[in-house]
Amino acid sequence: MGAGQPKQLLEVSGVPILQRSVDAFLHHPLVTEVVVALPPEILSAPPPYLASTRKRVTLVEGGLRRQDSVALALARVSPAAEIVVVHDAARPMVSAALIDRTVAAAVQHGAALAALRVTDTVKRGTVEGVVVETVPRDSIYLAQTPQAFQASVLRDAVSSGMDATDEATLVERAGIPVHLVEGDPRNVKITTAADVSLAERLTSEHRALGIRVGTGYDLHRLVAGRPLVLGGVTVPFELGLAGHSDADVVCHAVTDAVLGAAALGDIGRHFPDTDPQWQGADSVQLLAHAVSLVHAAGWTISNVDVVVIAERPKLLPFVPQIRQHLAAALQCAVEQVSVKGKTNEGVDATGAGQAIAAHAVALIQR
Repeated sequence: MGAGQPKQLLEVSGVPILQRSVDAFLHHPLVTEVVVALPPEILSAPPPYLASTRKRVTLVEGGLRRQDSVALALARVSPAAEIVVVHDAARPMVSAALIDRTVAAAVQHGAALAALRVTDTVKRGTVEGVVVETVPRDSIYLAQTPQAFQASVLRDAVSSGMDATDEATLVERAGIPVHLVEGDPRNVKITTAADVSLAERLTSEHRALGIRVGTGYDLHRLVAGRPLVLGGVTVPFELGLAGHSDADVVCHAVTDAVLGAAALGDIGRHFPDTDPQWQGADSVQLLAHAVSLVHAAGWTISNVDVVVIAERPKLLPFVPQIRQHLAAALQCAVEQVSVKGKTNEGVDATGAGQAIAAHAVALIQR
């Protein structure tokens, strides 16, 4: 690469390659923890984006060989993990759908890797550049990552100590079949400066095509004998909101906005008020579940803007805490969440102090 620093720290469209790769797994609903193997000079002063609050992130010092780094990282994976996924940090364009396919195949078969079928004619030649033979291309694949394995399969393979260019090779040598799943031509590996330019073009195209907006609205009556919960925060007030769950209009509006943006229905479809399991439910948790559905569909939250309409109480003192609760559920930074309070100037039931309403807009991107 000749960049004067590890290629994984270079930026693609303003975001470090390593951050893009790590975020792909932090945002994925199937992933519960991430372990990143780093060279010692980076481990001694890791970039701030590796200090995630979304999920547990463990940083370890890598080894001399690829399988050494994988073994050191694997030793820090929770014993409860059923499936372990290995991914090159130099592949920042990995999609949620590709992770889904690889994990599903590992669950079914024990070992799987993403790979692209070769479409060009394949020649085997000498070091001098003379063709020896034409290789049938219908059985030739180009291996990618992620590669996914049942945890016991990967642990046994890595402990063998054999040299290999990837984990699938170690598993193959152990006599375990490795299942091929359809790779993604956009899942490029950054090796040269030209690859960085290609990734930037793909990112630009993706960003332009992969943006959606959703809106949400909710209103609940104010009644006596109920706590007033707004955005996961219990606000001191003599009245609360009536509803099947905790009647949190802020979370309900945001939930509808993110579901709507991804065309995944609405809050009533996923959490009907006829279902006893949602009686008194914490609406922050309902929002978090909706976000997991959005992530599983291949989207991430870009930003959310909320307007709360209430004559009383004044919302301003509680806005910072509400933003924090929403950001945690949305798996995004607080800076990506806006909350504003408005009155209805005495008009209709909301203006008369009989109800509180909320409007929300959510922007999501692939």
